Amino acid sequence: MSTLLPISAIVPTMNRSEALSRMLISLAQQTAQPAEMVIIDASQDNQTEDLIARPFPNLQTKFVYRRAKQMGAAVQRNEAMTYASHSYVLFFDDDIVFEPDCLARLWQALQSDQGLGGVNATFTNQRYLPPGQLSATLFRILNGRSEVSYAGRCIGPALNLLPEDRSDLPEVVPVEWLNTGCTLYRREALPSPPFSDHFVGYSFMEDVALSLTVAKNWKLANGRTARIFHDSQAAQYKSNRFMMAKMELVNRHFVMTKILTRTAVSFYLKLAILEAFGIATSLNSSKAWRALPSVLMGKASAIGTIVRNRRQRLDEPAAVESDQRLASN
Repeated sequence: MSTLLPISAIVPTMNRSEALSRMLISLAQQTAQPAEMVIIDASQDNQTEDLIARPFPNLQTKFVYRRAKQMGAAVQRNEAMTYASHSYVLFFDDDIVFEPDCLARLWQALQSDQGLGGVNATFTNQRYLPPGQLSATLFRILNGRSEVSYAGRCIGPALNLLPEDRSDLPEVVPVEWLNTGCTLYRREALPSPPFSDHFVGYSFMEDVALSLTVAKNWKLANGRTARIFHDSQAAQYKSNRFMMAKMELVNRHFVMTKILTRTAVSFYLKLAILEAFGIATSLNSSKAWRALPSVLMGKASAIGTIVRNRRQRLDEPAAVESDQRLASN
C-alpha cells in the first residue's frame, strides 16, 4: 500500500490520453501518492474521461474530473485550483513519467524546511550543462558578472536555467525559479489565482512568473533526487513558429518587467541580445532557415504588442484624470 499524502495534484490536459495513461501507470508505482488529482480536460473527445473511469492497479489517488471551461495551460490550472481541497498543491504535466520514490522525496524535501514554499523534481532527460564559451559570454553579459554555475538561476531579462544534478550536491538545492513539470507547493504560499490572466494558450513562462512571485516571501528548492522523465508530446502550437516566437518575447518581457520589475534600459538591451542570440543559434538546419521569416514576423508582432500595451498604460492615468475633471464640473 502506498502512503496517501494531503496533496491535490493539478493536471491540465488536452487530447493526450495515451501520455496521461503512461503517467498514471508510473504514479501507481509510487510509494507515496497524492490524495486527489484534479484533471481539467480540454479534449475534443471522450478518451481522457473514459481513461480515468477505468481502474489502475495500485493507484489510490481519487480523481476529480472536469471539462475545461477555457483552453490553455495556465487558465486550466487556475480552474483546477477551485476544486482542490488539500493544503499542498502538486502541479505537473500530463506527459511526465515518475521515477521511483519521486513523490516521497519531493514531500520529504518540502517538509525539511518550513520556510520552503515550493520544491520541484529533476528532469532526467532535460539537464543543465555547463555553458560553452559563447553561452558563458552571453550569461555573463545578461547576469552582469560571471558565476561558477548558473544552474537554477533566473538571470538578466528573465532567462531561466534548469537546476543541476550532480552527486556531490545535497538532495535539496536552493534555486531561483520552479517549473510546472512537477512541482509541489504549500498552498498558503500560492497567490489566488496562482497564474496571471496574462498567460493564454501554451502559457510560455507561466511557471517562472508563479515561482518568482512565491519567491518574494518563500524559499524555493530543487529536490535533486526526486526525478521524472519528460515524455514531451507533439502539439499544434509548437509548429506555429509565428505564434511561438511572439509568445516567447511578449511573455518574457512580462516576467522581466512585471514580476522582476527590471525596467531599466540596460535590461531591454539585454533582452534584445538574448533574442538575437536565440534566433542566430537556432539556424542549424534548412528547416530552421525556412521558418526564419515566420520567427522574425512573430518577434516584430511581439514588439508591436509590447509598445501598444505600454502606450495604453501611459494613457490610462490621463484618461482617469480627464474623467475626474468632467465629474467635478
